[in-house]
Amino acid sequence: MSARIQPSRRAVRYAVPVAIAGVAAATIGIGSAIAKSGDPDLPKISAQDLIAKVAGSDVQRMSGSVRVTSDLGLPSLPAGMSFGTGGKGAHGGGSADPQAKLTELVSGTHTLRLAADGPDKQRVSIVERAAEYSLIHNGDQVWAYDSGTNTAYHSTQARHQDAGNAPAAASPQELAKKALAAVDDTTSVSVDGTAKVAGRDAYRLTIKPKQDATTIGAVRIAVDAKNGTPLRFTVSPKGGGKAALDAVFTKISFNKPSASSFDFTPPKGAKVTEGKNEGKNEGKAKQHQRDAKGQHGDSRVIGKGWTSVMELKGADKGIRPQAGKGGKDASRANQLLDSFGSKVNGSFGSGRVISTRLVNVLLTDDGRVYAGAVDKDTLVKAADGNAGR
Repeated sequence: MSARIQPSRRAVRYAVPVAIAGVAAATIGIGSAIAKSGDPDLPKISAQDLIAKVAGSDVQRMSGSVRVTSDLGLPSLPAGMSFGTGGKGAHGGGSADPQAKLTELVSGTHTLRLAADGPDKQRVSIVERAAEYSLIHNGDQVWAYDSGTNTAYHSTQARHQDAGNAPAAASPQELAKKALAAVDDTTSVSVDGTAKVAGRDAYRLTIKPKQDATTIGAVRIAVDAKNGTPLRFTVSPKGGGKAALDAVFTKISFNKPSASSFDFTPPKGAKVTEGKNEGKNEGKAKQHQRDAKGQHGDSRVIGKGWTSVMELKGADKGIRPQAGKGGKDASRANQLLDSFGSKVNGSFGSGRVISTRLVNVLLTDDGRVYAGAVDKDTLVKAADGNAGR
């Protein structure tokens, strides 16, 4: 079954892979969580009806474990160097700042534990071998805690305001929401059979681009047959091989989580960083947005659909790695980044293209950044067409 689906709202299609890559704006081998014992026999459903089922899903309470595996093919940086935040998030906190955690999901396999009880109570934990990072949203209180460093981050906000929970952006629900919002006439959508995910019967929804210049081969979403909750989200690159991103529930329950799941008190001796009071008044929130815009530069979208490219002016410092406290280390890090990819020239001047399996990024010598899930030629053409603007 296939269908053309008109967009419910205009969203930027590259947002999912770029966000996960951590090189622009929010994105694996298909594992064993989908049971091999046989696909469930479910009633037929059209692509339109399945998308409507996801859009109409109103699951308020749930808990479970999610395995997130990324294989984007990002270049490796030496220890102490990282893309983007350099250990400090947008709020200026320490290692427990939630905005700093998204980059940790860029590569490898991670286990997330999720719990939610309505719009005011959520908890997300990244479980590692020797430590656990947790983000707790309870009413107007937001806490983040890193057991490995015994550091905590705290902020207050208006009720129902976005908690800024960067790790949860890698959950199947959030990834599927972004992808489905971007479906338009550049997309082919079909229901591609059924599956078992975390013991639940699910339909498999397949989204494929019609535009040749994209690096994305397909996006596949497993949708709970009963309540429409996305249970798995997989992005496969056009070049083949292992998928670039896979987020899948390995356990899930739709019962009400324990109230204690959303309680938190910093352990004795923990270093607590206080974030900005984002919910104190609307004026301060708007000022925070203006400050963020000034820090990361102006941005705009070039093109349409799967071949959309984001242009960021003056964002070169945000993309380049931050290393240590000394200027010498930062200089070495920038030299290392300059050695990646290939040198390109055009009407925009000169620059360097850094490529991954899913996202290509052009850093121009005048400080502009062009990024998208598109091939190198399309990226350079986008920069050429906007030279001097």
